[in-house]
Amino acid sequence: MRRTRILTAVLALAAGLLAGSAPALAASTPKVALAADTYTWKNARIDGGGFVPGIVFNRSEKNLVYARTDIGGAYRWQESTKTWTPLLDSVGWNDWGHTGVVSLASDSVDPNKVYAAVGTYTNSWDPGNGAVLRSSDRGASWRRTDLPFKLGGNMPGRGMGERLAIDPGKDSVLYLGAPSGKGLWRSTDSGATWSQVTSFPNPGNYAQDPSDTTGYASDNQGVVWVTFDESTGTPGSATKTIYVGVADKDNAVYRSTDAGATWSRLAGQPTGYLAHKGVLDAKNGYLYIAYSDKGGPYDGGKGQLWRYATATGTWTDISPVAEADRYYGFSGLTVDRQHPGTIMATAYSSWWPDTQIFRSTDSGGTWTKAWDYTSYPNRSNRYTIDVSSSPWLTFGANPSPPEQTPKLGWMTESLEIDPFNSARMMYGTGATVYGTENLTNWDSGDKFTVKPMVRGLEETAVNDLASPPSGGAQLFSALGDIGGFRHTDLTKVPSMMYTSPTFTTTTSLDFAETNPNTVVRVGNLDSGPHVAFSTDNGANWFAGTDPSGVSGGGTVAAAADGSRFVWSPAGTGVQYTTGFGSSWSASTGIPAGAAVESDRVDPKTFYGFKSGKFYVSSDGGATFTASSATGLPSGDSVRFKALPGTKGDIWLAGGATDGAYGLWHSTDGGATFTKLSNVEQADTIGFGKAASGASYQTLYTSAKIGGVRGIFRSTDKGASWTRINDDAHQWGWTGAAITGDPRVYGRVYVSTNGRGVVYGDTSDTSGGGSGGDGGGGGTDPTPTGACSVTYKITNQWSGGFQADVQLTNTGSSAWSGWSLGWSFPDGQRVTQIWNADQSQSGATVTAKNLGWNANVAAGSSVSFGFTGSWSGTNTKPAAFKLGDQSCTVA
Repeated sequence: MRRTRILTAVLALAAGLLAGSAPALAASTPKVALAADTYTWKNARIDGGGFVPGIVFNRSEKNLVYARTDIGGAYRWQESTKTWTPLLDSVGWNDWGHTGVVSLASDSVDPNKVYAAVGTYTNSWDPGNGAVLRSSDRGASWRRTDLPFKLGGNMPGRGMGERLAIDPGKDSVLYLGAPSGKGLWRSTDSGATWSQVTSFPNPGNYAQDPSDTTGYASDNQGVVWVTFDESTGTPGSATKTIYVGVADKDNAVYRSTDAGATWSRLAGQPTGYLAHKGVLDAKNGYLYIAYSDKGGPYDGGKGQLWRYATATGTWTDISPVAEADRYYGFSGLTVDRQHPGTIMATAYSSWWPDTQIFRSTDSGGTWTKAWDYTSYPNRSNRYTIDVSSSPWLTFGANPSPPEQTPKLGWMTESLEIDPFNSARMMYGTGATVYGTENLTNWDSGDKFTVKPMVRGLEETAVNDLASPPSGGAQLFSALGDIGGFRHTDLTKVPSMMYTSPTFTTTTSLDFAETNPNTVVRVGNLDSGPHVAFSTDNGANWFAGTDPSGVSGGGTVAAAADGSRFVWSPAGTGVQYTTGFGSSWSASTGIPAGAAVESDRVDPKTFYGFKSGKFYVSSDGGATFTASSATGLPSGDSVRFKALPGTKGDIWLAGGATDGAYGLWHSTDGGATFTKLSNVEQADTIGFGKAASGASYQTLYTSAKIGGVRGIFRSTDKGASWTRINDDAHQWGWTGAAITGDPRVYGRVYVSTNGRGVVYGDTSDTSGGGSGGDGGGGGTDPTPTGACSVTYKITNQWSGGFQADVQLTNTGSSAWSGWSLGWSFPDGQRVTQIWNADQSQSGATVTAKNLGWNANVAAGSSVSFGFTGSWSGTNTKPAAFKLGDQSCTVA
């Protein structure tokens, strides 16, 4: 389930991280090369992971579609590849709030133009005001106009809209509905300048919770949508009739009939509800309005749908179900522009058993549902849903009817029918973008197919990252809202997030440096354990036992050999355990809330940091002693790590602009620290494979060096630094975590707050030698000797399934590579695979080793898994061959 994501940097902001003056620099001149290396940046594929509150189709050009997210920027659809292209990666550190997009508008007069209203929070969490970004090249580049107020892309009510609208008659005129009592604003010069529409009478008055002292839920949600009646305008002239929705339950809709000069409350309108969406069908003369009793996108217990006849002023209640059956608000309102009598809407706040989608082909006279009960709790669906491209969308759930998995969605505030193609629809949920390309099957009685349409749109908030030196996992991630993933192939979507248990948010994770099969993670969960362990490199998990008082994940550290763990959870003090957390004991000498890490060589040495003090334990976490080191940051915006391979080698990054801030290094186990004079500010530190000829691992940091904020790399122990990102690749705030790859020189994994896990690879191949990428297949293997195969279907749903395959070397000689072949008896197709490369011709499949799992000793096994599609039956393969050698089927 989706929860409100609060930027991790809020804690840093409270400590002054992004405010105040810069500290004085040491006298030495920083050695830094800016953008001296060329990097290729990609996402470790997750596909989605966050709330998409707005989808906008251009009305004059086919296939020009945009999506806005609450903290992860904006995207443009690429029809040729069916993918999304990110448009706001250029947002920098100081403007991180501009990754929250509260509204977006695409110009139908000039389709090259697009506008975005940006700003994440209207309270003190975001120190900057909002802005309107304007582009004349479809979002490839932007110009910015700052506003005199804040905008709330991640505030309550963010699914209402669109708040930003372009006059279809005169596209130099734009309107913007503001929150916080700031009213309605207008630009007459294509978004370059803005002024308040002083004649607009109502700035709104609704707040989710007026008593909230943080200002988050107590803010007035303001003016929430603007809709033009294009039938009242002519090309080149301002449209005369404009409708505006306001967050006011008694006065929700206003109209101007003189191009915005004067305004009046629409007579006869319903009261007691908020107008989430207002969509106009100019052909038939209807304004449709979706109402809810709350602002959403989470809350809403009652709603209505109404139709307003613009010519006569007649209001008609067209709610699709009886009031007694409504336990949700309405949103996701859309009109089929090819057939304007066809309208759709969603029950956006129906969390249980599922969201609902409604469709009418007679302007709201009658309705049908996407699903209905046959005999409770059994359901009949008008759709099939195929999540084989993002199999984690099942959330590993096995619910009881009437719930189903995967769900049709939740928080479904955005739903749009393609204005050029009645068969295509897209809608946003709390976790993905779904869509269909045979929507009109709904009306013929055939089922329409729902699939994720989200590739390229990466919207997770990253709390921690770890890249082990060996094993099948290339990367472990700790994520907000969907827990996190084990990536064995960065280019493919993992089959499932961490389960057993499934945390809503994973706050910290670690692996045993000399035994990477041992992994630990901690996180948040409404009920249940907050710690989990794996002994197979994160492929499978089991829950630990919480000590008394635990309320959240905190931070966790694994001993170098995996023999013990130290945990600093929320709600209680630091704890330690031997084994796998069946019982915990309180650590002494270290304050509650300290961040903890392990030495990567000595399994009994652990470290901690809290409020300017560094702590060391040499007895496995039982007792800690405060270091005498001074000059460290006084706050808790600090991240530190111990270097693999060298005992007591520690790097510490963090601080705030009103105090100590930078990067420190200790070579004596934290007894003393030396501040690097050539680093002005640093917020993360990570290690990766050493450069060719270098004796020390490569350092990576998100930092300010040489007066420039960026991602930096050092191959000489911090003596000099190279900026490896550029101004087009900044991703807002990147202060939560960073790590290099111990197997691939130059590869770095960067955390973002809403753009997922970004990783970069260098073009400087001279630096790394022959590290290999850990993800390509080897040469064609010629194994000899006996083999056995276990093939197990681990999950199956309508049209799709997941299977695990274990291949065992039962001969007497080691394999230096392998290639396993089989034929599907029922025409199944492999859709994606992990821990192997694959090809398929007809029913015949060949799975080959990757670079890291080519060698299989006698008596050992190698495993891989895949998702596939099927129809009719899903019979298991009866025979497997390793090259020309037939394998025993276990």
